[in-house]
Amino acid sequence: MTGAILSALASHWWRNPLQLFTLLAGLALATALWSGVQAINAEARSSYDAAAATLGEGQFAQITARDGGPIAHERYIALRRAGWAVSPVIEGRLGRVRLIGLEPLTAPGDLGPVNPEGGADLGAFLAGSGQIFARTETLAQLSDIGVQGVASPDVAPNTALTDIGVAQRLLGRAGQIDRLIVAPDQPLTRPPLAEVAPDLNLSTAQDVSDVARLTDSFHLNLTAFGLLSFAVGLFIVHGAIGLAFEQRRAMVRTLRALGAPLGRLIALMAVELAVLALVAGGIGVALGYAIAAALLPDVAATLRGLYGADVSGQLTLRPVWWLSGLAIALGGTAVAASGALLSLARMPLLSGAHPRAWSMARRQGGQAVLAAALLTLSAVLAIRGQGLVAGFVMLGALLIGGALALPPLLALILSRAEGLARSPVAQWFWADTRQQVPGLSLALMALMLAMAANVGVSTMVSSFRLTFTGFLDQRLASELYVTAEDAGQAAAIIAVAGEHADAILPILSAEREVAGQPAQIFGARDHATYRDNWQFLRAAPDVWDRLARGEGVLINEQMYRRGGLDLGAVIALGPDVTLPVLGIHGDYGNPIGQVIVTEARFRDLFPDVSARQFGLRTDPAEVPALRARLRGEAGVAEGAMIDQSAIKAASLAVFERTFAVTTALNILTLAVAGFAILMSLLTLAAMRVPQLAPVWALGLTRRRLASLDLVRAVVLAALTGALALPLGLGLAWALLAVVNVEAFGWRLPMYLFPLDYLRLGVLALLAAALAALWPAWRLSRMPPAQLLGVFRHER
Repeated sequence: MTGAILSALASHWWRNPLQLFTLLAGLALATALWSGVQAINAEARSSYDAAAATLGEGQFAQITARDGGPIAHERYIALRRAGWAVSPVIEGRLGRVRLIGLEPLTAPGDLGPVNPEGGADLGAFLAGSGQIFARTETLAQLSDIGVQGVASPDVAPNTALTDIGVAQRLLGRAGQIDRLIVAPDQPLTRPPLAEVAPDLNLSTAQDVSDVARLTDSFHLNLTAFGLLSFAVGLFIVHGAIGLAFEQRRAMVRTLRALGAPLGRLIALMAVELAVLALVAGGIGVALGYAIAAALLPDVAATLRGLYGADVSGQLTLRPVWWLSGLAIALGGTAVAASGALLSLARMPLLSGAHPRAWSMARRQGGQAVLAAALLTLSAVLAIRGQGLVAGFVMLGALLIGGALALPPLLALILSRAEGLARSPVAQWFWADTRQQVPGLSLALMALMLAMAANVGVSTMVSSFRLTFTGFLDQRLASELYVTAEDAGQAAAIIAVAGEHADAILPILSAEREVAGQPAQIFGARDHATYRDNWQFLRAAPDVWDRLARGEGVLINEQMYRRGGLDLGAVIALGPDVTLPVLGIHGDYGNPIGQVIVTEARFRDLFPDVSARQFGLRTDPAEVPALRARLRGEAGVAEGAMIDQSAIKAASLAVFERTFAVTTALNILTLAVAGFAILMSLLTLAAMRVPQLAPVWALGLTRRRLASLDLVRAVVLAALTGALALPLGLGLAWALLAVVNVEAFGWRLPMYLFPLDYLRLGVLALLAAALAALWPAWRLSRMPPAQLLGVFRHER
């Protein structure tokens, strides 16, 4: 009996290969987009873990200089003699490679690739020209440095590890140390750090920034887009499975009448769908690998530019993401088939002798109620919800509610159009179009979600671009930015700039916890550069004059939102220093809080911090001459001087690559929606013959019917696009005003871009027309005998 049931089930797909292709292709495309996103996230998180494991980032306390400069070798020796178990580290760049110099004899635990207790060749690492450990692709960039390269796949991407002496020689920084790693186990008799080295600062392991934590929001956004793409693809799967079950109703009745147990029949159908899901999931995982490999370089550039996180540009086949791809393919198929299987379980033995019209299978009343409930939930969460999870739940309720509301709204609009029509053909056209809405509803909902996502994301990105460009123009007002290697060179820069620049703006900064969260404190010199260019979100009267008198501080939006610090709120900057908030400014791209005080106040708070970076104001035409003088008289390297235009270009380049991934996912989602329309039209074409035959018999030619079908698809796409526009704008508002605030701590203004929306609408109409072209062509070539057969075989 089991074999006979399986044979009967398989015969349906054999007779309907297009449905089988629709099911497999829809599930494969949905799984591909999800798997591609998960592959990217898994590769990034693997890189974070590699960095933490090989460099100890976030695991050990560290000692750094208070002024942000290098630590003298003598300080390290003094700490060791005083009983401090510390290990020196130096860090620099050789091209694009981050070079880390370690001291393996004193490094704690398994830090670095060479461990004395692990049987490593310490002699080769320390003697002669030394060794350098890195990934194979990283070593290829260091082939000409005269150091033996050792391939180590566990090292973080774009990072090389070597002995500290070798690193000092390669970086040209003999006798310098950037930081000291503090071992977890310390002698109880060691003296306080302030007694041995008062110019050094100790940061606990919890205070060290966690790159993985900073990038969580970015990966969560990618995951949300992956889920949206999967949902769009799942509409195709749901439609294909629903149509297959409707067409199998007669077969199911026959099998049950012949004695097939209902439980076994349902179980075998579930097994059948599971096999198909695994096949489609495997194809989707392979496609996802290709998508991830194409998008990973842009993601790596984004994470490096925004967060300073090095991510491998090469994709690895990791079980965590391809297993999740297969799992979500199975889960999505189960969700799509649950309604059909439940209907089958409740179907009486002698019912369903004929397949019901699939297009009339859904009741829109309950769907409209559910849509209203979801949209209400979204509105409530928008007003009262808190946290990133609530923001994404709000987005999900908004999108799903909007999609479910589409068929009832289309039916209402088409019913109104039918009432306004005067000619019989026009009345039939609108009535027939309304009748096709339930059958095409899944494809149209997929199109609506894709268009809304495109509108929402393009609005967000374009708004961000306008705001970010204006922000750069405000912040990067100085014509030239210079970085000094040490205090001596900083003094030389000041001397040269004092004679040849219009103004010198030192960039003073220090890190300190403010209002219970990590923050950067900046000292600003009272100058017209800041007064003329900086814009505030909120500010007290005479904010710059009061700041110059030392009567308060400025904070960024992140500090305002996360710390709950409004205008007038008092914050503590030191043991005896508390100042009110005078102004709140936008600070786009910064993941942490920022506090700005006057230069004099900063020097009182941090007397050991000296400026190593300077913004120089001068006539733009004089910038080349000023650079030449700084090179010749102050010994400033060319790479330590960056002009305003170069910084803006680099920042905008990072910005463009940041959203390249979401743009690609949007395009793929729209393509999947177009495919959904094509598959729905093709599967419904044969079922519509009984509806078209009487109209043909009354005098409408096959070519006229085909052209009306083409127009019908374009009309439905146009109406869907018109309804998708407000949904997309709602999505953009939610991303900018809710999700972005919860994820990054700042809110962006929302701008509208009508030309972009018009262009998207044209693309959607073109996609719908192309999807309807093939079914319309087939209808125009349909043999008359097939149409006459409707009257020969009564239904």
